[in-house]
Amino acid sequence: MFIAMNRFQVKLGAEPAFEAIWQSRESYLNEMPGFVEFHLLKGSQAEDHTLYSTHTTWADKDAFEAWTRSEQFRRSHARAGNDTGQSLYLGHPRFEGFEVLRTERNSAAA
Repeated sequence: MFIAMNRFQVKLGAEPAFEAIWQSRESYLNEMPGFVEFHLLKGSQAEDHTLYSTHTTWADKDAFEAWTRSEQFRRSHARAGNDTGQSLYLGHPRFEGFEVLRTERNSAAA
């Protein structure tokens, strides 16, 4: 498996606009072979931003890389715009990719 994450430092007060963009956008992820799941995560608040992360799980790194070259990727990101006219972020999103070496699951968990 491969996990792809992007970290976003969202300016204080811009959280509702950021969340609305992610809640309303078409992702097309389900059309991609090897896609497993997606999560939008909200983290801690600092003095000047709130930390968010997107977290996608893929069957393998090749499946993720195929996504980044796909028409679905281009369509998904074309609709990820900000209509407020102001930047929601402190800096650019930060990408982190991880190959999964070990997984444990609680078989009793829902």
